[in-house]
Amino acid sequence: MKHVDEETLEQDVNYRYQYVAEFTGFDEQDVKAIHGAAGHLAPLIPSIVEQTYEKLLAYDATARHFVPRQHGYDGPLPESLQALDAEHPQIQFRKEHLSRYLMQLIGHAYNDKMVAYLDIAGKMHTPKAGNKKIDVPLVQMNALLGLLSDSLLAAILGLTLDDETKARTLRAFNKLLWIQNDLVTRHYQRNGEVVPH
Repeated sequence: MKHVDEETLEQDVNYRYQYVAEFTGFDEQDVKAIHGAAGHLAPLIPSIVEQTYEKLLAYDATARHFVPRQHGYDGPLPESLQALDAEHPQIQFRKEHLSRYLMQLIGHAYNDKMVAYLDIAGKMHTPKAGNKKIDVPLVQMNALLGLLSDSLLAAILGLTLDDETKARTLRAFNKLLWIQNDLVTRHYQRNGEVVPH
């Protein structure tokens, strides 16, 4: 039986990533499958981003988080939730971030730098990083990750890959997105308990 230092899991993001990756079986073959699909998936990212923001702006519970100034954005702010639409400069700024995030998933080496990137993706949606006024509840983060997961898996299913490659790619992304989910959820916990937002 392999020993896992549970205290270190909560304190060391690389240790945590390695544990969850090993536990789920996310390995170099999965990374190869993800990178192998990059050329097929990259052209689909703009459509995935547009569909994601269409959904995010369709609900007040998710759209309201785009009214305050986003970290790194210095353009005009929407006057109200009702004034917010997919063409607003702040939404365009957020779309660019999501596009870069998806490109990182399919094209970046899975090293310590990538682990830090996956971790900050969770932290940025809490007052712990970025704009302290932005505090996205965990339920909204879970909804977003579920949507992104379905969009990516649907895109992979639509690729002209042989069955074995398609299955390997689907499984690789599924594992990766569960790892990402863990690296989001950890920022909503204190002393092992989920903190309500």
